Amino acid sequence: MTLRAIIFDVDGTLAETEELHRRAFNETFAAHGLDWHWDQDRYRELLQVTGGKERMAHDLAERGLAADDHDIPTLHRAKTGRYTQLMARGEIALRPGIADLIRSGRETGLRLAIATTTSRPNIDALIRATLGCEAGELFDAIAAGDEVAEKKPAPDVYLLALDRLGVPPEHAVALEDSANGLMSARAAGLRCVVSPATYTAGDPFPDDCTIVGDFTHVASTEALERLLEAKA
Repeated sequence: MTLRAIIFDVDGTLAETEELHRRAFNETFAAHGLDWHWDQDRYRELLQVTGGKERMAHDLAERGLAADDHDIPTLHRAKTGRYTQLMARGEIALRPGIADLIRSGRETGLRLAIATTTSRPNIDALIRATLGCEAGELFDAIAAGDEVAEKKPAPDVYLLALDRLGVPPEHAVALEDSANGLMSARAAGLRCVVSPATYTAGDPFPDDCTIVGDFTHVASTEALERLLEAKA
């Protein structure tokens, strides 16, 4: 199938953002006088729940605490603000191969999109911090988690991205780092290339999953197309 579009996940795919997210959560909890703290092992467990607000509610429920006793939306907004401040200070970088693939995609006329469970402010902050421009200048479509009814592994966000691109799924490919992301992409009818990140390296990827060690293996549209053809 002719490749016409590349759709990028954000957290773990564009950049190894999860440690920065974890830090922002913990600093926000402390700033609000809460004795919550997520270490790396607990955060790895919580990453099986997609969405920051959902993650907080799930953590509370597992500890026998009532989510309704806390203003989770306000906490999450504060966490997002702290996360974007940390990124603006330069404490994040794109994963190897990502910037080259974005550049190659634009040079060869492919349509580029983002499909993520994270919020639009997080997307914008990451692109500004790593590429020095607005997300809308690079990507033809952006679909964020707060725009859809169901987050990954549901296909909603990928279907929204495809609709905004105006490209059928058989002419696009998704780049992901997690099993939830892979399931979401496949449910939307997309081919998917996965490069596991720090927190997703232990995910249960199926045997037929197209996995690369890092995105330098697909850092040009030609390399990406060759891989897809080899796996067809």
